[in-house]
Amino acid sequence: MTVSNKITILRTVQQVRQWRAQSFLNGQTVGFVPTMGALHAGHCSLVSQSLTENDKTIVSIFVNPSQFAPHEDLEAYPRTLDRDLEILELQFREKHVDAVFVPKISEMYPNGIVLDVSKQKGAFVTVHGSSEQLEGVTRPQFFRGVATVVTKLLNIVQPTRIYFGQKDAQQCVVIKNLVRDLIIDTEVRVMPTMRESNGLAMSSRNEYLSQEMKDRSSVIYKALKAGSAFYNENVAKEDKVSASELISTIKKVIEKEKAFEIEYIAVSHPDSLEDLEYVELGTGAVVSCAVKVPKENSTEKARLIDNIILD
Repeated sequence: MTVSNKITILRTVQQVRQWRAQSFLNGQTVGFVPTMGALHAGHCSLVSQSLTENDKTIVSIFVNPSQFAPHEDLEAYPRTLDRDLEILELQFREKHVDAVFVPKISEMYPNGIVLDVSKQKGAFVTVHGSSEQLEGVTRPQFFRGVATVVTKLLNIVQPTRIYFGQKDAQQCVVIKNLVRDLIIDTEVRVMPTMRESNGLAMSSRNEYLSQEMKDRSSVIYKALKAGSAFYNENVAKEDKVSASELISTIKKVIEKEKAFEIEYIAVSHPDSLEDLEYVELGTGAVVSCAVKVPKENSTEKARLIDNIILD
């Protein structure tokens, strides 16, 4: 355990449990913000909410290998621990973050971890019914990895509340189902998506993009907003709107950027994530998409996700 100015840095499960035990003894609530680092204003908004709602706040920084497939960007994923700690210290001076958990892979996966799911050893968690669609179609191992690491972190930290951003809409549904079904005594708090001034959803993967590409990528949110406007205009007439027409409206806007590759656009039930034929007033929907855009100085593309909620 080390202390960086006011922030206690915890490296092991035992250190976190000792830190948490003191909060239990003092009857203090604990808010928890799990991250993979490369912190941005979106993460900071979650931390700020936790600081407002809890006596103590802990942040984790851990790039989780089990949610990456062998062909994905685990090694390239940005790792900026020193900058992340500086952000947490400078951004929150009036009421500071109490602890940051920065474990090694061996601490979180005692059996070790390889990216090939068929060769992995140990206990893993799968949330059936909300993991297979949307992101789960092209990244079938992703939510198994997310559910596993979040379960581990919840067991370690035992927070009063855990915080996620709405940008990762499917992840939020998966985690809510996980906490409910495993009867974990933690409240899941989902906060609004934080955006750049141009509307682009804040994401660690935005670091792959030039400023020009960030500006061009703002078309994703503009397209979703066009879908929202189409819904609001038509739902007042018939109390329901065709999902296929919604998707078509969004697709036309994104397709103006010829270099962008639409992976999916989906209109889903807000609780089950089942595909909807119609969006009905009162039930609403999650309208989500994944779009691949050119990376800076690379022939590869960055995969950006975003969503809006229809009431």
